[in-house]
Amino acid sequence: MDILYALEKIRTPFWNGVMSAVTQLGGEVIFIVAAVVVFWCVSKWEGYYLMTIAFCGTVLNQFLKLICRVPRPWVRDPNFTIVESARAEATGYSFPSGHTQNAIGLFGGMALWGGRRWVRLGLTALALIIAFSRMYLGVHTPADVGVSLVLAAALVLGLYPLMRRAQEKPRYMGYVLAAMLVVSGAFVVFVEACGFPADMDAENLASGIGNAWKMLGAVAGMTLAWLLDRRYIHFETQAVWWVQVLKVVVGMALLLAIKSGLKAPLLALLGHEGLAGGVRYFLLVLVAGAVWPLVFRPMSKWGKGKK
Repeated sequence: MDILYALEKIRTPFWNGVMSAVTQLGGEVIFIVAAVVVFWCVSKWEGYYLMTIAFCGTVLNQFLKLICRVPRPWVRDPNFTIVESARAEATGYSFPSGHTQNAIGLFGGMALWGGRRWVRLGLTALALIIAFSRMYLGVHTPADVGVSLVLAAALVLGLYPLMRRAQEKPRYMGYVLAAMLVVSGAFVVFVEACGFPADMDAENLASGIGNAWKMLGAVAGMTLAWLLDRRYIHFETQAVWWVQVLKVVVGMALLLAIKSGLKAPLLALLGHEGLAGGVRYFLLVLVAGAVWPLVFRPMSKWGKGKK
């Protein structure tokens, strides 16, 4: 907490605003949107790599939060103040930091996969600044941030050679997806069957259970999408710039409609919040990975010769 106390003393309105803006780049939505855009428009395999990092990071992060149950800094010390604009998104347990894990996973993964040296350095610096912003804002301790940074870096570095191997020999991707299905299924069993302490925060537990089901659905959708693309679709990522913009805008609107529009109907139909979330994320990833890409091949022909 000593570092947080020191940062608390040097805060200014200007830097509060800067850090509040920077920290948004470590949010889950940014990670998902960026990974999908890369998957659709840049490199299919880099997209798989980023999505695999996101899955592994989310499961690991949620597992540690439920096991360790570390309170937020201002709960540990009621006299400690945070930047109020950060409070709304600083929900759940403190350890480890989800924003830090997302930032290192996304920008670190993009830096490692490829690009010019200055781009890699810029992405790495951005990830570290996002990690620092969590401490500056007062929503995480150095331990929360440091452990997340190490875990995310381990995933980025550990999954990289595996995904490169899968790019050369696609059957390895099948092994990766099978392992992810087993882990996500085991995580669902763990959160549903484990007898957590009676004094555990109900909101945190409900969030963990919901995320476990969503990860299982997402991995199942990713597995089916990969199989369909490998055997039948073979979608292309390259297109002229305005077609790429069209792919992203229409595709994101479609995904948003699924994410928001199916929530209530699926819950009413299935009667189980976790299962409904799992089915919704299964459909979300399946549409992103195999249904919407069906139009990419004909769309790639638009504007040819007018680059």
